[in-house]
Amino acid sequence: MTQPESLAQLLNGRRAAIDATLPTIGFVTGWLVFGQSIGAGAVVAVVLALGLSLWRLRQGDKPRAVVIGLLGVCVAALIALYTGRAEDFFLIQLFSNAASALAWAVSIVVRWPLLGLVVGGVLGQKTRWRRDPALLRSYGLASWVWVLQYVVRVAVFLPLYAAGQVFALGVMRVALTWPLVAACLAVSWWVIRRTLPPGHPGLRHPVAPAAPEAAGEKSHPAV
Repeated sequence: MTQPESLAQLLNGRRAAIDATLPTIGFVTGWLVFGQSIGAGAVVAVVLALGLSLWRLRQGDKPRAVVIGLLGVCVAALIALYTGRAEDFFLIQLFSNAASALAWAVSIVVRWPLLGLVVGGVLGQKTRWRRDPALLRSYGLASWVWVLQYVVRVAVFLPLYAAGQVFALGVMRVALTWPLVAACLAVSWWVIRRTLPPGHPGLRHPVAPAAPEAAGEKSHPAV
């Protein structure tokens, strides 16, 4: 396979990890510094998320993606303020990871692996990669790595959430974001490289099978 860049380079995993963890660090820090005040934690988290969003827009990121990220932090803060439980700031993360694990698993079963959709979208291929049987198979196998990532998060977050361990939730949120995302990107890239056949041109160049008519013409030449 001649494709040079890795999934980490294509998907910019480090940037996503920073976006996901910075507001969480702000919430836990504000909650601790101001005597376990949910209001203070919420304000710090939203302010950091807003500042991060403005910076992303200045960097040329798509406004829709930036707004969705900011909205997620605002909703998480509102839930915690409404319930009066600081651990509820992490409720969206818990549900989103459980839903993501299910969605990725289903996508593999129905042969529309989400890793292929994500990478294909980044490369501007739309769904052309699905016409390449080898690439479709590799994306499906590599997508199981992402399912495992979300399952690990749920397995760690759920007991901490049930026990109301806000600080531990914040620590694990950070620990299971960039390191886990980096590992997931590396392992799924390894799976793709190992499962694509020798000589495959890579992710940017899906190989469509020959049309049946063309194959028939080659195998039965005119006499």
